[in-house]
Amino acid sequence: MKADGLFNADLAPVSMAGRKWGVFSFAALWISMSACIPTYMLASSLIGGGMNWWQAVLTIFLGNLIVLAPMILNAHVGTRYGIPFPVYCRAAFGTRGANVPAILRALVACGWFGIQTWIGGEAIYKISAVVFHLTVVPATNWFGITSGQFLCFLLFWGINMWVIYRGIDTIRFLLNIKAPLLISLGLLLLAWAYNTAGGFGPILSQPSQFDAGQAQAGKFWAYFFPALTGMVGFWATLSLNIPDFSRYAKSQRDQALGQALGLPLTMALYAFIGVAVTSATTIIYGAPIWNPVDVLTRFQNPVVLVVAMLALCIATLATNIAANVVSPANDFANLAPQKISFRTGGFITGIVGI
Repeated sequence: MKADGLFNADLAPVSMAGRKWGVFSFAALWISMSACIPTYMLASSLIGGGMNWWQAVLTIFLGNLIVLAPMILNAHVGTRYGIPFPVYCRAAFGTRGANVPAILRALVACGWFGIQTWIGGEAIYKISAVVFHLTVVPATNWFGITSGQFLCFLLFWGINMWVIYRGIDTIRFLLNIKAPLLISLGLLLLAWAYNTAGGFGPILSQPSQFDAGQAQAGKFWAYFFPALTGMVGFWATLSLNIPDFSRYAKSQRDQALGQALGLPLTMALYAFIGVAVTSATTIIYGAPIWNPVDVLTRFQNPVVLVVAMLALCIATLATNIAANVVSPANDFANLAPQKISFRTGGFITGIVGI
């Protein structure tokens, strides 16, 4: 394969000595990727569409339970052979044809990399404005962003590039830190909301719009199945390239059990935290605030704001690197293995993502 230009050290099968990911690592992977701002806000669209809170959270849980099946099945080959997604594709598409699904997957990830990087930069910008008492001015250029927003975007982009430079072990370390940190902070935010509002507020007592006598009575199933499909699609691309991670698993049991413990429950829990805290903000601030960044900027304690900013940065960073960099880095490397390494592929992702 070296002679054919199909091989480099990053695409080669991972040796047994290099397979260090156990159950906790895979659970941490999914807890880390699931505990993010989009998940926090995920139920808002379902509640806006007419569901009550438990219907929305249950739909999210079911969607992720469904996508867990292809996730574990596709992960099997990565663990068995130690190969990443583009090498796995060679069996079905050929050595050159494998670049087609790989690059299609990579381009989607590049788009999401740019979106998540903007979210991380915006979190830094908003909280920094509160901490340093900066005046937030509206954008007047045709880009629709201010110089401060752009600088924060570039700062967060640079942090992503640094983690890519450090490699897969740094990514694993980051995921292991984020998992317990974000779950703890989410539960602390939930406790604050409950104590400050004296309960969880009106959204949790809001009836479904599909109930008898409500505006959309009898239309639940017509809304439910498209909504469920959308929830399946949230992590559908990761179910394709999961061999990029499962190649580092110690055993099939580790990857299967770790993913089963980490994905559906965390998605449902963080979606519930988003619903409950947003409901409480209706009482605390007089209007529902779905964006957690906007909630955190209402705090005045500088220590709380700094901790919140660091937590949001770590949350978005870990999700972005794991979900939107690892896969395209391997995919771009597969185009020209002799010239493009995993690190170089990650840098390409960062540049295309901008």
